[in-house]
Amino acid sequence: MKIISVNVNGIRSSHQKGLFSWLQQQKADVVCLQEIKAEAAQLPAEVLSPQGYFSCLNSAEKKGYSGVAIYSRVQPDRIETRLGWNHADTEGRYLQADFGKLSVVSLYLPSGSSGEERQQVKFDFMERFMPKLKQMRKKRREFIVCGDWNIAHKQIDLKNWRGNQKNSGFLPEERQWMDSVLEQAGFVDAFRVLNQQSDEYTWWSNRGQAWAKNVGWRIDYQIVTPGLKDRIRRAWIYREQRFSDHAPVIIEYDI
Repeated sequence: MKIISVNVNGIRSSHQKGLFSWLQQQKADVVCLQEIKAEAAQLPAEVLSPQGYFSCLNSAEKKGYSGVAIYSRVQPDRIETRLGWNHADTEGRYLQADFGKLSVVSLYLPSGSSGEERQQVKFDFMERFMPKLKQMRKKRREFIVCGDWNIAHKQIDLKNWRGNQKNSGFLPEERQWMDSVLEQAGFVDAFRVLNQQSDEYTWWSNRGQAWAKNVGWRIDYQIVTPGLKDRIRRAWIYREQRFSDHAPVIIEYDI
């Protein structure tokens, strides 16, 4: 089972850059997109209903903002879009598709980089989301939580870690929370099961020559329940083409 996750920073923009042509070649079973910045009515047919895929969108109420999507070869048994608090549900930050005893989630955790107010929204989201993660672990099903978590977990996960310790995305509280996701809640960072290399990033600032010099952050993940840990077969970040300021995270599972 091949799963691709990517923050597209505008689904229409990424489509113009060739994302959906590339996706057709990948033959993924499930594709999770974040920051789609569009509603279904604004999308051309080849984006709303790509050949061979069922599509589910959870758009933000605010136009041109946030939103997540899932494309799957098999029609989901059930879709869930609400977490139960305002800045998750009005901003389109969660979409869960259930397939048998497997659930795949497209998650877009808030960014706090624009200022203190949004950082507090991010902290609030993190605090409220932890019980949801623990609840997932109690269910008799496996979860793959794909998405832009907007946190670089460890020093290996960003190039300039020394200079970013007071910046959103690498704050001690955020990193400790990711520790809790993986230790207390018991989830697994699927990419790191197979790849412990440095310089493996998924997002690059548009400033300077961050992309060209690979001065990036790894903030996009596939976080899985432990029952899937031994089923991870391949994991890589696709950098040959650029569809947004994030790169696709691709993982193959023996499911």
